[in-house]
Amino acid sequence: MSKEIISGGEALMRSLINEGVDTVFGYPGGSIMPVFDAMYDHRDDFRQVLVRHEQGAVHAAQGYARSSGKVGVTIVTSGPGATNTLTGISDAMLDSTPIVVIAGQVGCAVLGTDAFQEIDFVGITQPITKWSYQIRRPEDVAWAVARAFYIARTGRPGPVVLDFTKNAQTAMTEFEPACVDSVRSYIPYPTPCRKAVEEAAALINNAERPFMIVGQGIELGEAHEELKAFAEKANIPVGKTLLGLSAFPSDHPLCTGMLGMHGNYGPNYNTNQCDLLIAVGMRFSDRVTGNVATYAKQAKVIHIDIDHAEINKNVTVDVPIVGDCKEVLPMLTELVEKRDHSKWIESFSELNAIEYEKVGAKALHPDGGPLLMGEVARKVSEASNNSAILVTDVGQNQMMSSRYFKYTLPRSILTSGGLGTMGYGLPAAIGAKMAMPERTVCLFTGDGGFQMNIQELGTIMEQGTAVKMILLNNNYLGNVRQWQELFFDHRYSWTPMLNPDYSMIANGYGIPSRLVIEREELDEAIREMLSSPGPYLLHVAIKEEANVMPMTPPGATVSEMIFE
Repeated sequence: MSKEIISGGEALMRSLINEGVDTVFGYPGGSIMPVFDAMYDHRDDFRQVLVRHEQGAVHAAQGYARSSGKVGVTIVTSGPGATNTLTGISDAMLDSTPIVVIAGQVGCAVLGTDAFQEIDFVGITQPITKWSYQIRRPEDVAWAVARAFYIARTGRPGPVVLDFTKNAQTAMTEFEPACVDSVRSYIPYPTPCRKAVEEAAALINNAERPFMIVGQGIELGEAHEELKAFAEKANIPVGKTLLGLSAFPSDHPLCTGMLGMHGNYGPNYNTNQCDLLIAVGMRFSDRVTGNVATYAKQAKVIHIDIDHAEINKNVTVDVPIVGDCKEVLPMLTELVEKRDHSKWIESFSELNAIEYEKVGAKALHPDGGPLLMGEVARKVSEASNNSAILVTDVGQNQMMSSRYFKYTLPRSILTSGGLGTMGYGLPAAIGAKMAMPERTVCLFTGDGGFQMNIQELGTIMEQGTAVKMILLNNNYLGNVRQWQELFFDHRYSWTPMLNPDYSMIANGYGIPSRLVIEREELDEAIREMLSSPGPYLLHVAIKEEANVMPMTPPGATVSEMIFE
């Protein structure tokens, strides 16, 4: 039986359907127009979301991917359409987010001639992707798409780019769906070394003050239950990275809080007191380690990660275990002994109590004065039964909302960690809500980050996406201002902001909004926002020169946190 003859553009559509794609974020243009024409006939096969900027398309795909565990998809045109995606692709690479970005390209006949909107997109993206490939023939479409999705979602996930020449979109080919389940020299799930696991178990069984730090790898590997079983049997306290905050429930008795520059005092201080540090599914970034020369020097270190490149990259480890945490953790659980570390665990609570007295009480229950970021975040979290997906932008709003939100369900925090991308929040929240319509999605953003991709309010308007947006407005680029206050003698260079009337902007997009200035209005405004059936902008005027504390100053050791 002869195979059906179809265009390369149609082959792409059928290949996406074959991969189970149900949502595509994109923006059309000349070099990708045949694909969008083919997409017209597939309006019932998957949701086609017209964003307002290509950067927004990638961040939306990231939000979709990180909240659902699926691969996010973006389709854009060549030239500026392609280059506008670079920030999102870089962000996805650093935060291990599985996305496939498909960009149009000029036809093969004019490649290398600097044709209109030609750019070497493969060359540009090779350093910031797991795989970057140019499709020059329609017969390669099915294979390239299948390979792209396989690479993006397996092992340590990440972004993949397909550069799709225009001639390959229009030319005809026989079509047969492709399936890729292996790539030569690519080992996404390395087999854990049994000897290393046994060595790690021996260290754990002999440790008096073990401490486990976990990251997003738990979420990506869906190892939540495996982590809980291991931690409970070995009775080990657990600290979490920013991206790993929902990997372990906030209310679990072994949960000690967040690590890092603006993390909790207990886990940061005790990193330099433990005799064994167990890192699972996280990388030792500078925001976690502080001064790496003084980081956990007294402790033996076990590092479990699926990516061998992270082992010994920043912190020298005693027992490396390269493997999927979902596989490694049960192996460890089988070998570890039940222990009682109650006195050691209590020390975290004592340290966090100091933090609460010096910082938390004032942040959550102020005596008066302007509204504070912390109290807003905690009230929104509690009003949503601590079960909402928190999406943040970058800056003070990110640190305060992530610190004071509570997490009871997996995949409940979406934020830009490694790249720190302002403008990430709004489009990522759109993608998250589209992926998980049954969950409440709360975006916390500042006046700076909100304006970086504010045009995506148009996407919300068009799609009716029920994102709850909490704009924490301090009329400053707050995080930079804080550093200027602490380290640059209060020289507020280019950080004060003159802001527009955000209610008028929301009204222009048909989005209900409310401005809250007085504390007495806040609870009712939050109830109104959460009960609204569609999108909502809660604009909160907060204290202008408030700081995120505690803080590990740049270059300091993690145990040397400042509280004011």
